[in-house]
Amino acid sequence: MSLIGFNFPAKRLVRTLIAVCFCALMFVSNAFPAFAVTSSPTKGEDQLLGIEKESQEVVLKKPMSLEETQKKASEGPNEVQGAADIDKMKNPSNTNTTSFEQIVKKAVSDIKN
Repeated sequence: MSLIGFNFPAKRLVRTLIAVCFCALMFVSNAFPAFAVTSSPTKGEDQLLGIEKESQEVVLKKPMSLEETQKKASEGPNEVQGAADIDKMKNPSNTNTTSFEQIVKKAVSDIKN
């Protein structure tokens, strides 16, 4: 008893269409790579070059005293970076996520009620 299935030309057509779609996908993904539209590559590089220059100056001179270190550290998160991009850094005051503890408390209170 013969099974009813695709005949050979239909199978070839489906395989050919799949191969063409796959090749087109590969071509498009290689021809048009992802772009970082929201950022300018030179802007970040300028900041990094400034940080690199300052860190090289710090390395080449004698170690800073405690007062110098505290003064530089008060400008930002660390002595070298200063306040560069401090507004872009994530911290609890500028995020609206809930902590794991808050999630557990809410789940437990939901179970009790």
